[in-house]
Amino acid sequence: MSVLDILLGRKHASLIGLDISSSGVKLVELGQTASGEYVVERFASESFEKGWITDGQIEKFDEIAEAVRKVVLKSGTKTKNVAMAMPQSSVITKKIILPGGLREEEMEIQVEAEANQYIPFSLDEVSLDFCVIGPSPDQVGDVEVLIAASRKDRVQDRQGLAEAAGLKPVVLDIESNASRSAIGRVIAALPNEGRDALVALFEIGADTTSLKVLRDNEILYDRDQAFGGAQLTQLISRQYGLSFEEAETKKLAGDLPEDYESSLLAPFVDSLSQEIGRALQYFFTSTPHHRVHYVMLSGGTATLPGLKDRVTELTGFASMVVNPFEGMKLGGSVRESKLRRESPAYLTACGLAMRRFLQ
Repeated sequence: MSVLDILLGRKHASLIGLDISSSGVKLVELGQTASGEYVVERFASESFEKGWITDGQIEKFDEIAEAVRKVVLKSGTKTKNVAMAMPQSSVITKKIILPGGLREEEMEIQVEAEANQYIPFSLDEVSLDFCVIGPSPDQVGDVEVLIAASRKDRVQDRQGLAEAAGLKPVVLDIESNASRSAIGRVIAALPNEGRDALVALFEIGADTTSLKVLRDNEILYDRDQAFGGAQLTQLISRQYGLSFEEAETKKLAGDLPEDYESSLLAPFVDSLSQEIGRALQYFFTSTPHHRVHYVMLSGGTATLPGLKDRVTELTGFASMVVNPFEGMKLGGSVRESKLRRESPAYLTACGLAMRRFLQ
């Protein structure tokens, strides 16, 4: 079994969430008040150059390790325990049914036997973990167990990045689990605490946009599509003769020529909104559902001017930009204006930081 808590494990007295994606690394540290309210203690980010991570595979280990060191220094955290996440594409998950009342070592033997049926490579090559979800809905006396497995080299890469930055990896989650934890708070703030609401969550990354449709904290549908914010950066690079890195820096800083909004931004927002609309239509044609109650947009690109309104206009569904820190108190070192501006990009990192308090 894995030495890490791949799935829901024990609480940790102190913990930072570290989200490493193709666009960069994001760090979040949360605290709690005596009454149980979350406090944003620290957050920070550091961008990567294009190609450092490709399809979830780490290509430039030393460069990424240095970026992790920088983001830890920038944040000012003294915490060493870190929760990280694997891309969904790097993890095999499977729900199985086992007899209730098994001792942990008996359950491990059963899990390994079941895992052999579903994992297309030797168990010697994987890190394997499991957690009991609860009683089986269909079989009295049995329990539902979730298995998670990932290749050891992928797991060791993530561990190595943390250790190279002087951190201690104690949790290795799955990105979709982490983002679901964070979005659960946002959904709970909806009317009727979001019960029975169908929520379409779009996580707009640099190269890939993930659509998850959730209802009552269950993922009903999950699909990735190859479009994201890097396409706008590439357009800027070509239009103004900049390197990709220069274009990204100027995009984030808003330091672009006057014609940028009309010639590049507005058409891109329209194109991205249409992609979101098409992704929803694919969901409707692939499932019994024909509408959603809310469209939620996350990721750094979610804050593009006009995107939320254009998505509402094209889809006919209420749209909102996700702030995973909504309703949290702010620590003394947190700049509220910066947090509000960048918060949609921290969904996964926030969910990872919440692992400090979730059992």
